[in-house]
Amino acid sequence: MPELPEVETTVRILRPKVLGMNLLALQALDPALAPVAKLLPLPQPVQGLTRRGKYILFQLSEKLLVVHLRMSGRLAWHEKEPIPDHTRLILAFPHGAVLFIDPRRLGTVEVQDGFSEELGPDALGDLSFLEEALKESRAPIKVWLLDQRNIAGLGNIYAAEALFLAGIDPRRRASSLSPQEVSKLKAAIHQVLHEALAAMGTTLFDKTYRTPVGEAGDYEPRVYGREGLPCKVCGTPIERIELGGRGTYFCPHCQK
Repeated sequence: MPELPEVETTVRILRPKVLGMNLLALQALDPALAPVAKLLPLPQPVQGLTRRGKYILFQLSEKLLVVHLRMSGRLAWHEKEPIPDHTRLILAFPHGAVLFIDPRRLGTVEVQDGFSEELGPDALGDLSFLEEALKESRAPIKVWLLDQRNIAGLGNIYAAEALFLAGIDPRRRASSLSPQEVSKLKAAIHQVLHEALAAMGTTLFDKTYRTPVGEAGDYEPRVYGREGLPCKVCGTPIERIELGGRGTYFCPHCQK
């Protein structure tokens, strides 16, 4: 968390609020982010606000401000005092501010001349590359999907959800998937992401994710976080295993 749907929702809500506006100042409340303010000459107008994978990109007239929310970060639109707890950075605009709120302090903010991260194709885009790409990997399919160099934007929640919809055991070797299974997986990835976007993302029990205007995401996972609860399709208890260092949820009946 947050993954592609949460990041895309954040961008869509903030874009009309900041596009064309001058970024007047950066105030680092976390000393770890103090260098960001020093590296960015201000004021600069926001010429674009976009997403690459799970990254949020503020395209300024001279530089690129790159935000990665990691586990607990979020961006909030703010017009009135007080400043919420766990605010690490304030981006000041003439009519309000964007706050970078991050209780675990794992998120990053960087000033770049151009986007430099090595990412695979976007999970919302054309997935026709998957069949050939998966043939080359002996990694478990769930682990392969989480590697942002392979496909950008999927995280633990939506990878688990897509594999459930496709009926694929997350432990399966990526190269073992048949063309029919890959076709089901491509459709499932797009279905899950579009469902989550329509719901403005997923807010879990810890409630750390909110949209920039404070709303919770309404997506309800089919398997993620439901260990021991009955599968919504067949009634079999959902299982949780460790795979690639991450908790992985699946239905042992639907995903044989």
